[in-house]
Amino acid sequence: MPQPPRWPEIALSLAVVLAVSYLAADLLVRLARTLFVAILGGGEAARRQIPFVRQPLRVLRATVFLLLTVVLALPAMKIAGLRVSAGHNPEVLLEWALNSGVRIAIIALVAYLVVRAGSIATRRFEQEVSRGTGADVLERAKRAQTLASLVQNTLSVAVTAVAGLTILRELRVDIMPVLTGAGIVGLAIGFGAQTLVRDIISGFFIILENQVRVGDVAVVNGTGGLVESINLRTIVLRDYDGTVHVFPNGEIKTLSNRTKDYSYYVIDIGIAYDEDSDRVAEALRAAAAEVAADPAFGPSILGELEIAGIDSFEPTQVVLKARIKTVPLKQWDVGRELRKRIQKTFLARGITTPVPRFDVQVTNPPPDDRR
Repeated sequence: MPQPPRWPEIALSLAVVLAVSYLAADLLVRLARTLFVAILGGGEAARRQIPFVRQPLRVLRATVFLLLTVVLALPAMKIAGLRVSAGHNPEVLLEWALNSGVRIAIIALVAYLVVRAGSIATRRFEQEVSRGTGADVLERAKRAQTLASLVQNTLSVAVTAVAGLTILRELRVDIMPVLTGAGIVGLAIGFGAQTLVRDIISGFFIILENQVRVGDVAVVNGTGGLVESINLRTIVLRDYDGTVHVFPNGEIKTLSNRTKDYSYYVIDIGIAYDEDSDRVAEALRAAAAEVAADPAFGPSILGELEIAGIDSFEPTQVVLKARIKTVPLKQWDVGRELRKRIQKTFLARGITTPVPRFDVQVTNPPPDDRR
C-alpha cells in the first residue's frame, strides 16, 4: 500500500530549492555586472552604461532561477518521498530538462541578448548623430532615427525567426515544411518586389552616407530643385516653378548637392578688349566689399570675392570669372545683390561692357545686261 506523500518535507525541500536557485542566480548576475564594469574600465563611463544592461541582467537572473528550479525540484521532491506515476517519470523529465530544456533556455537568452545589444547600439548611434547645436541637428536626428528603426526591426525579425526555428527543432518539430514554404514565399516576393527592395537599399545608403538632406538644393538625374523629403523608397524635389518631382532611389543615376556645407556663386563678367582687366578686377572687389558690409547680406558671406582672372576670349568681349563663398542656400541672394552693386560700380567708374555689334554690308546689285 503506497504511503501518503509527506507534504511538510516536500514543502521544505521546495523552499530549499527556491532559495538555492535564487541565491545562485543573484550571484551569477552580480558576477556578470562586475565583469561588465571591469571590461569598461570602471569609472563614470561604466556607470553611464549600467542602465543599458539592467534589463538583460534581470532576464538572466530569471532564466537561471527557473532553470535551476526545474533541475533541482524533481530530485528534491524524490528525496522528500514524493512518488509519481510511471507516465511522469522524474528521471525522464530531468533528462529532458538537462538537455533540450537547457538548450532552449540558452537559445532564448542568446536571442534576447542579441536583440537587446542591437537596441543599445542603435540607441547609441542616435545619440551620437544627434549631438551638436547646429541648424541641421533635427534633420540628423530624423536620419538617425530612420536608420536605427530599420536596422532594429530587421535584426529583431531575423533573430526571432532563427531562434523560433531552432527551438522548434529542439522540441522535435519537423521544420522542413516551414523552411520550404518560407523559401518559396521568399522567392516569390523577391521576384515581385525586387524593384522595391532595390529602392529601399539605395535609400538606406543615401540616408546613411548623408549625401543629401531635407532643405538642400540638389540636381537628381539632371532635374534640380529643393529637397522636400527623403524616404527609404523615394526622394522628392520641388523646382523653382513649384513642380514636384519624385524619384525612386533605385533609379537615381546622378545626384549633385548644390548646398552641401557651403556654396559658391560663380559670376562671369564680360568686358571690352580696350578695358584694363586689373581696373575691372579692382571694381569687382569694391562691389563685393560693399555687399559684405551690408548687414542684410554680410552674415551670409563666408569669404572674400575670388577672381580667377581672364577665363576666355570671345569675338566681342573678354570674360573674367569670379566666385564668392556663402552659406548654403544664400548664394543666389548674394549673387543677385553682387550683380546689382557691380553694375552701379561700373557706371560710377566709367567701365563699359560690350554690347552686341552687327556689321551690315550693302552692295549694289550687278547691272542688268538685258537693257
